[in-house]
Amino acid sequence: MLRISDITYSVEGRTLLENTSVVIPTGHKVGLVGRNGTGKTTLFRIIRGEMVLDTGDISLPKGWKIGGVSQEVPGNEVSLIDTVLAADTERVALLAEAETATDPGRIADIQTRLADIDAWSAEARASAILKGLGFTADEQLQPCSAFSGGWRMRVALAAVLFSEPDLLLLDEPTNYLDLEGALWLEAYLVKYPHTVLIVSHDRELLNRSVGGILHLEDKTLTYYTGNYDFFVKQRAEKRALLTAAAKKQEAKRAHLEAFVTRFKAKASKAKQAQSRVKMLEKMETIRAPEDAARTVFTFPKPEELSPPIIATEGVAVGYDDTIVLDKLDLRIDQDDRIALLGRNGEGKSTLSKLLSGRLDKKGGKFAASSKLRIGFFAQHQVDELRVDETPLDHLFRERAHEGGPKLRARLAGFGLGVDQAETPVGRLSGGQKARLSLLLATLDAPHLLILDEPTNHLDIESREALVEALTRYSGAVILVSHDMHLLSLVADRLWLVKDGRVKPYDDDLQAYRRMLLTPDTRKQDKTKAAKPKPEKPKITRDQRLALKAEVRKCEDRVNKINDMADKLSKKLADPALYEDNRVGELETWNRKYAEVREAMEKAESLWMAALEKLEKADSP
Repeated sequence: MLRISDITYSVEGRTLLENTSVVIPTGHKVGLVGRNGTGKTTLFRIIRGEMVLDTGDISLPKGWKIGGVSQEVPGNEVSLIDTVLAADTERVALLAEAETATDPGRIADIQTRLADIDAWSAEARASAILKGLGFTADEQLQPCSAFSGGWRMRVALAAVLFSEPDLLLLDEPTNYLDLEGALWLEAYLVKYPHTVLIVSHDRELLNRSVGGILHLEDKTLTYYTGNYDFFVKQRAEKRALLTAAAKKQEAKRAHLEAFVTRFKAKASKAKQAQSRVKMLEKMETIRAPEDAARTVFTFPKPEELSPPIIATEGVAVGYDDTIVLDKLDLRIDQDDRIALLGRNGEGKSTLSKLLSGRLDKKGGKFAASSKLRIGFFAQHQVDELRVDETPLDHLFRERAHEGGPKLRARLAGFGLGVDQAETPVGRLSGGQKARLSLLLATLDAPHLLILDEPTNHLDIESREALVEALTRYSGAVILVSHDMHLLSLVADRLWLVKDGRVKPYDDDLQAYRRMLLTPDTRKQDKTKAAKPKPEKPKITRDQRLALKAEVRKCEDRVNKINDMADKLSKKLADPALYEDNRVGELETWNRKYAEVREAMEKAESLWMAALEKLEKADSP
């Protein structure tokens, strides 16, 4: 287990962690959450031994390996697949020794250990991980130097996943993944065989991939069992209880103080008054939780234009002599909320550049309203901010005529307060830089707002505020994002970018998620597809009721096992269980928890199979 005992850490006179303790049981997947700047990344560095604590201690089982992604892999000439394979240093060393070993006993030991670590399937496992993160078979053979920094970060992630450390530390891994890669990572982490601690603001990932939440707030770490949604519920209940207790205590304090004030001068009541004074002195103050400053985004409101604001007919677009997208027949109205789906490299960014006027068409008809204003946000714009200038300087360059007070009000409307307004951009957090870039993108009150991965570096509270702002916004929105939560709450239309075309996706995001995670179901035998399909026999009412009953039965089984897992998680979270004299009991509970998790996987598979049968029966 990972044991954090009474730790305190300060930097530049600011305390980030103070006398806080927590235990993470072996094999658990835990999300580390908290507002930006509270010290989540710092805690990771402390666990890795890169920083020295002021007080306290962090302990791990002897021999545990810690792994994480701290920087991108070098842009060298080593292929992607070899870079990932090299991450398993024990395998590499054993294979090298096997080439030169002459002692029969040592040769036997080497071969036994290679079999134990499944060395012979290593290349297949490494390739599967790279494929899940978006690399084709041909790309896996190319050198790292052929890829940009963002893609090399994916290779670094693939390498650490392949090496399977005993404690896997992941800090915002989805920031450099697309939707497809993020969904693959969700599924992979569920089956990861060791302990995982992941910093993430991706609500869907925290709901699907972890069984516990470690919350960092007010310099204190608090562990909650369950996924993120359950954590939110637990925390709200805890805050409500604290608030009620604080009010009750305040009323009691007021009553005691009134008694003392009234009777302290009366001899007959002196003893009673003195008794209440002692009660007041011993009373430990219960503090009601303070509400953090609410996160906001305030988008200016554009005037209404006649529909459509953009229409295309047979448009082709690409780069130089290469056509990326063709035969585009699209229409965008001012009230549209469109999410672009599609694997990386299919042309989502190309479409965004076409619609925003950053790329000219190569054929067809493109019509846009003459008064149309377009706001464009992409992650590279955050990196292009002038690091030696303040946010106020950036706004003065664009809106000098408005004056300081109004520009400060604009910054405040995006959560950038007085302190941040005059802080050089280079010293701002990633989330604050993203807010500034979003403000600059919306200064002109655009009728169409194109957002390419807008939630990178935004904490969960900021993401929720962005959802609210986009819901209120009266312009059209086109979204490219790996954040399923954002897409599900904002988008009301889905466009699939695939095979050089852009077409409406008529199903929902959950269906798209299932399609991505079960790619084999999308492959059709072209020869069979050419033959006319026999008419599907209709099922009877009784058959359909039986299928629905099976779905309910499977769902009930999943819920019961989930309840068992919650109870076991609470049991394993009990610090008393980790005393030296209870080692045997701890092993028993860990074994039971592993058995329940295995049962959960089987139950979920049966549930999905039952749902698929019902869907097939209902399909025409």
